[in-house]
Amino acid sequence: MEEKLSREEILHVANLARIKLTEEEIEKYRVQLKKLLNDVEKINEVEGYDNDILIAPWESNTTLREDSEGSMLDPKAVVENAPRHSGNYISVPVVIGESEGA
Repeated sequence: MEEKLSREEILHVANLARIKLTEEEIEKYRVQLKKLLNDVEKINEVEGYDNDILIAPWESNTTLREDSEGSMLDPKAVVENAPRHSGNYISVPVVIGESEGA
């Protein structure tokens, strides 16, 4: 196996994580991330290991309750409990356009 990942692969991962790396960090992470991936590959090679996800060690016999109609919340009380609001609307941070491509 290779000892390093390509510079482009490291930059791609850094872009996905939205972090900027210096040239020294890129080189450092090229080696470290490859070692980590090699360790994960070793785990996958363990005999008896399967890729089925185990959520709980017991069978799921969950009893679900029926949906029932309830009373409406008072809109003014809901807005008053929000950390930030404007009139009848709850203010939230803007997330549209945060990616580099937007």
